[in-house]
Amino acid sequence: MADGECKRDGSPHVGHGAREHAHERGEDVARLLVARSELERAHMLGKACVTRKREHSALSGAGEHDMSVELTLGDVGESARGERERDEVAGPDEGADDVDRLYGSHHCAQLSAADAGKQVLLAGWILPERPVSKSFSFFPLKDANGSTQLVAFKPKKDAPENTRNVLAELSQVPVESTVLIEGEVVLRPQNAVRPEPAGDIEVHVRDFTLLNPALREHMPFIPSSHTGDNLPNEELRLKHRYLDLRRPQLAANIRKRSQVAHVVRNFLHECDFVEVETPVLLQSSPEGAREFLVPSRTSSSDDEPRFYALSQSPQQPKQLLVCSGAVDRYFQLARCFRDEDGRRDRQPEFTQIDLEMAFVSWRPPQSERDNSGWRVGGSEIRDVVQNMLRTVFALDGIALPELFPVLRYQEAMAKYGSDKPDTRFRLQIQDVTVLLPEAERAAAAEADSARTRRSHKHNSLCKPTSSAHLTCALAETLKLEPGDTIWISTRPRVATAAEREGALCGRIACLIGLWTPPREPALLWVTEFPLFTRADEDKDLLAHGRWSSSHHPFTAPMVEDLPLLASGDFAKIRGQHFDLVLNGYEIGGGSVRVHDPQMQERILRDVLELSDTECATFAHLLAALRSGAPPHGGMALGFDRFMAILCNTRSIRDVIAFPKTAGGADLLFNSPSPVAREVLKQYGL
Repeated sequence: MADGECKRDGSPHVGHGAREHAHERGEDVARLLVARSELERAHMLGKACVTRKREHSALSGAGEHDMSVELTLGDVGESARGERERDEVAGPDEGADDVDRLYGSHHCAQLSAADAGKQVLLAGWILPERPVSKSFSFFPLKDANGSTQLVAFKPKKDAPENTRNVLAELSQVPVESTVLIEGEVVLRPQNAVRPEPAGDIEVHVRDFTLLNPALREHMPFIPSSHTGDNLPNEELRLKHRYLDLRRPQLAANIRKRSQVAHVVRNFLHECDFVEVETPVLLQSSPEGAREFLVPSRTSSSDDEPRFYALSQSPQQPKQLLVCSGAVDRYFQLARCFRDEDGRRDRQPEFTQIDLEMAFVSWRPPQSERDNSGWRVGGSEIRDVVQNMLRTVFALDGIALPELFPVLRYQEAMAKYGSDKPDTRFRLQIQDVTVLLPEAERAAAAEADSARTRRSHKHNSLCKPTSSAHLTCALAETLKLEPGDTIWISTRPRVATAAEREGALCGRIACLIGLWTPPREPALLWVTEFPLFTRADEDKDLLAHGRWSSSHHPFTAPMVEDLPLLASGDFAKIRGQHFDLVLNGYEIGGGSVRVHDPQMQERILRDVLELSDTECATFAHLLAALRSGAPPHGGMALGFDRFMAILCNTRSIRDVIAFPKTAGGADLLFNSPSPVAREVLKQYGL
């Protein structure tokens, strides 16, 4: 019974302490009377009979009589069931009269008012008892699909002597144990109806079988006892993920993930995409992030160890696939691996919706060039992805626009200070350079690095400055009101000038309650990124002081910027690269690929300055491009991150069945783990 429901006899609920006492008593009974080996054998045989011996013993502080339950081996059809003399003889409906079955005739959340009067079998996990009176109690029963309310009654005074006391016995079953329930579907009283699946009915228990008890010493926490923010620490929950997954929220996330994956697959198949599995064990490649290396027992002639690299993405295999002509539209829900520390939105292994299409245009449709803002190629990919997302969001009754808004990279950085802006937050950064006299620009330059100091010591980010002339000019231009605060950055580059200020504005607005993110999704394309970038000064060792690809080395330049590639003015070249942003999170990235082998080799050798050895790792790709490769392009969407947003959770760990910690450790399976030296020797290590 939920809080606020009318109780049937007006009696108060039993307190938490009484429930704990009953729970511990149930554990004792289960440990004493259930032999695990016998129970497992009974499950294997599909046979279990329940024999009961009536014992009259006073419960502590209750004054009621109880009986013990003993599980033994035997045939369900033997005299053990015949020992029970009961008035009702009807079995559960719809095939539920097969007493040997250990699964239910219905799912818990499947029942409704239309099932009233039916005899049913339900299998699931028993949750904490909610006593109502001495004569009956509520017991929630959950399965993978939801929950339903059970009602167990004490036998009537005029019942036969050997009538089973279902209430007393079910009260002794430990919480989270698996049980098989036999009972009748009954309509709830009108004042007890709940607006949820199976919320208008309850099941009156006629009989039950304890399938497997949950022993408290093997359960560091009880999933049903923790809701909302009242959760055990995450490390404990990850170590016992099989328990944590019993929480309805996590279970719903996993099922929604399956549903979305099914919808995505169906949609892409209908669009003539072909699902192809690409290799996971590949050659180590210099174009990406740190890789996971897998040693091989196959060594070279000089006994040097050889390694596979786990695929960071199917980038090269999918390009080769469409170059082959066997498949012109490829997709895969690909498993990918990167050796990087986990964060809230990162995992060392992850899933992406991977797409590649042949015969992709290098220019936008002429009709859209000025209207939509899409000025790069690959509109075919854009259209597929937009339609796919419209189909996914339709599951929740959300209608998305026909075309998503488009922002150029420089425009996004100038207005929002981010290349993945949350456009729901409408406060934009404005250029006020012309309003600042030279002296004021110098004063503002003293605070060119916005950083948060200790909040309990400082209430400002930098030393404030004031000027009557400046105040009037800013107030008029920005339409300021008394008490408003502004921040000014004087960094010369757009990419860094507004980045911290943009993040700061949104964070402060949320903290002080000026802005609450709306529920409606905000999708945005960001295009025209720089094709090449120099590493920051503190990352010279990582980039070796060379140009690096903003996306990856196979991204094509914009057609208008091809002369810049020939002239060597690499800093000004824009790439045909596009990111998809949802509510301020980058959920996907794609590009038009280089299909000209000479251009691809020039980028690798002359721009990225790869050595002959490094270029050799792309020999197969260059050979494929020389074999009549079509113009092509593709995209990958981070499925884990996308699902986290759809499920309204802050961490992608909440939408992955068995995630790693932020440090990349798997606490459940205890990996990574040491390997014996004898094993390493087999790999030449």
